[in-house]
Amino acid sequence: MLVGVPKEIKNHEYRVGLIPGNVRQLVAHGHSVIVQKNAGTAIGLTDEQYAAAGATLVDTAEEIFAKADMIVKVKEPQPHECRMLRPGQVLFTYLHLAPDPEQTELLLASGAICIAYETVTDARGGLPLLAPMSEVAGRMSIQAGAKCLEKSYGGNGILLGGVPGTPAAKVVVIGGGVVGLNAARMAVGLEAEVTVLDKSLDRLRQIDQQYGRRVNTLYANIDTIEQAVLDADLVIGAVLVPGANAPRVVTKEMVAKMRPGSVLVDVSIDQGGCFETSHATTHADPTYVVDGVIHYCVANMPGAVARTSTFALNNATSPFVLALADKGWQQALADDVHLRNGLNVFRGKLTHPALVEEGDARYLAADKAIA
Repeated sequence: MLVGVPKEIKNHEYRVGLIPGNVRQLVAHGHSVIVQKNAGTAIGLTDEQYAAAGATLVDTAEEIFAKADMIVKVKEPQPHECRMLRPGQVLFTYLHLAPDPEQTELLLASGAICIAYETVTDARGGLPLLAPMSEVAGRMSIQAGAKCLEKSYGGNGILLGGVPGTPAAKVVVIGGGVVGLNAARMAVGLEAEVTVLDKSLDRLRQIDQQYGRRVNTLYANIDTIEQAVLDADLVIGAVLVPGANAPRVVTKEMVAKMRPGSVLVDVSIDQGGCFETSHATTHADPTYVVDGVIHYCVANMPGAVARTSTFALNNATSPFVLALADKGWQQALADDVHLRNGLNVFRGKLTHPALVEEGDARYLAADKAIA
C-alpha cells in the first residue's frame, strides 16, 4: 500500500500523522510512504529522518492526495483537503464530525472511506486513539486555566495552590473520564481545591479511592453542577459522548452568575463544547469573555505541545495503521470490530450511529458497508 502523510494546515497545528519510526515499520512490511516536505520539521522531525526511514519526500499535499491509497493525518481535513480526496481512498485521522456539518458533507461527496481516531474502541469500552490526546488536553487544561486566572490575562488574580495563609483556588472538573482524571491529577499536584462531577457512581468511587479527601466527588445533575460552577474559580469541561455532540451542561444563565474573572476551559469543544457560551477558538486567539468570565476553547489543545502529542498519538495509532496497510481496509475492518467502530463515512454514507437521526437515508451500518 502507498501511505501518504501531508503536513497539517490547521491554525498552529504542528503534529504529524506518522513519525519516522512508524514510517520505517511500514517500509519493513513492504509498503511505500510519501511524506510532504517539512511535515515534522517544527517538532524536530527532519526530512532527513524521514528519508532515512524509507519515505519519499514530496513537495505538495496535492501530490500526496493524488497518489496515496491511504492518507494518515492528525486533525480533521480542512475543506481544501476534503475536496482532494478520491472515491475509495482511505482517510485515517481525527474527524469530530458531529459539530461540523460542512466537513461531513464534503467527506460524503468525496466517496472516500473515512475512519475516525476518536470512535475506534477497545475491549474495555475505552477509546484508545482518543485517550492519548485526552491525557494531554486534560493536563494542559489546568496549565491554560492557571494562566488565564492571572490578572494580566483578565483573570481574578488567583494562584491555583495559594500560599501559606491564603486560600487555594477552587477547581471544578465536570466529567471523570480520561480528560477529567488528568485535569484533576494536575490540579491536585498544584494543591488546588478540586471537585470532580460525574454521572457514574463507579467512576466517582474510583476517584475517591485514588485521591481520598484530596478530591471532592459529586454526582452530576443540574443542581450540583450549578452549585459547583458558581463557587468555582476555574471550571474544566470534560464531557464526552463518543462520536456525538457534547451535551451543554453549563448554561448561559450559570455563566452570567459566576464571579467576574473566573475561567472556563472547554476541552469538549472538539465535539461542540459543553458550555452553552462556548465557541471554538485557536492557539493564535485562544480566549474570549462572556459576562466577565474568561473562556478558553481551543479546538486542538494538544497541538501546543506538538512533539509530546505526536509521539503519544503515534504510539496508539501504529498498530491500526499497520493493520490497514497489511490487510487492506476491508479485511482490517472485518477482522477488528474495534477498528470497524472507527468507520464514520463510507462511499457517500454515514456509518456511525451517533452521526444520524433515526430514519436518515444516509446511514449504512458499518458491518453492512464492509460486506
